[in-house]
Amino acid sequence: MRNFLSTRLRASQLALKISAICLGFGGLAGVAQAAEQVPVQAPSPEQTQQNLIAKGQYLAIAADCAACHTDPTTKQPFAGGYAIHSPMGVIYSTNITPSKQFGIGSYTEQQFEQAVRHGIRGDGAHLYPAMPYASYSGLTDEDIHALYTYFMQSVTPVDTENKTTALSFPFNIRQMMIGWNLLFLKSGAYQNDASQSAEWNRGKYLVDNLEHCGECHSPRNVMMAQKQGADALSGAALGSWYAPNLTADKLSGLGSWSRDQLKQYLQTGDVPGKAQAAGPMAEAVTNSLQHLHDADIEAIITYLQSLPAQGQPHQAKATGDFGQASNVDTEVRGTAGLGIGLPQEMSGKALYDSACASCHQPDGQGTPDHFYPSLSHNTATGGNTPNNLVSAILFGVQREVKGKEVLMPSFGPDSQVQALSDKQIASLSNYIFQQYGNPDLQVTPEQVTALRQGGAQPLLARVAGPATLGGAVLVALIIVLLVIRRSRKKSRG
Repeated sequence: MRNFLSTRLRASQLALKISAICLGFGGLAGVAQAAEQVPVQAPSPEQTQQNLIAKGQYLAIAADCAACHTDPTTKQPFAGGYAIHSPMGVIYSTNITPSKQFGIGSYTEQQFEQAVRHGIRGDGAHLYPAMPYASYSGLTDEDIHALYTYFMQSVTPVDTENKTTALSFPFNIRQMMIGWNLLFLKSGAYQNDASQSAEWNRGKYLVDNLEHCGECHSPRNVMMAQKQGADALSGAALGSWYAPNLTADKLSGLGSWSRDQLKQYLQTGDVPGKAQAAGPMAEAVTNSLQHLHDADIEAIITYLQSLPAQGQPHQAKATGDFGQASNVDTEVRGTAGLGIGLPQEMSGKALYDSACASCHQPDGQGTPDHFYPSLSHNTATGGNTPNNLVSAILFGVQREVKGKEVLMPSFGPDSQVQALSDKQIASLSNYIFQQYGNPDLQVTPEQVTALRQGGAQPLLARVAGPATLGGAVLVALIIVLLVIRRSRKKSRG
């Protein structure tokens, strides 16, 4: 008992010392609109086995490095400057070309490893977790070496100065990450589970580390670290979007998907009658997943299908099973007034006929070739959250697979085809849910406004954003409890 009390006292003192550091640090898993396609050419399996640089190139594609570290306005691969919109503010990705002046050209392999697996730059400053080093921490030494070799020997140096990330106080204090890393950063490369197959272990390594799927698909705790255990990969709000449940639950997860459907989705982002990738997932398909070798796609599927089912509340049936065809053409065609602006009081049915039916067809079933997808039997309309349908309307959809581009224009305030107000988008969404999707979902104009502005702010950002004394005290107390809890677990062990 004495040892435990002294341990708890030391933990409490430590937590109080680091509470100021930890105020508002964590889980800055950046949520940005899907990046444009960047130049990607994956080496073959034979090349990755025989050539270290080719292996590093393939690993960089699997880790999706180019998507975040390439500014779509300059299109210079890995030169940084891409704006990542986090709950704490805009974070700009850095130049990771071998430029000695602005990039990582002067990094030793040890410094590179520290940045990738521990979030510490070459100059000793801490990175924000918009760089998913919490997932990359499990990368093997061999893969770190291959990545370092590729970046130093094959990537073209670009002498582009980094854009300055200037978060508001207290988030601008990078030393805050010391406390967050102490509590949540796991150390050590991935170790194979001897009770599982080689394919399963490869899949887990890809999902948890290289592809860092949990950064989007796992819910976060109050300090914005990924939840582990049964909650891992069970679905999470992601800014304006929602990253769905990847566990084997038959209603809200992947339990009703076949292997062939999962493979098709990962490689193309499109499974008619199931789902179409949009937002950050469209970016992942465009710049990473479609380029993975078949063996790695199969390994990912094997691992995902092994995840225990974790259900979601208020899900009456499988997300892809909602909806039916219903022709609105004869009821509302010609009832809207002519002109660019559509009336604010226009019904959702009339809005659908004016803005959506020409592509998705009057019955909502899309086109026979599936280029324009059906709105029924679609996870965007059949889930337990309206986020993905509303965000698709607000921001549009863009992805490119094997030279074929899929593009749905945005209908938000900046639309170049038909700008709809938040009230109109709410009315349109409610009609689509009632007619083609989950009828239990309801959308208000206020919800549309929140999604247009980036989604609900996490608790940490709300209480600590203004750097209020109350917020600081609350966060400090949370940290004390977390550290005490961890010390108790260690004492029991």
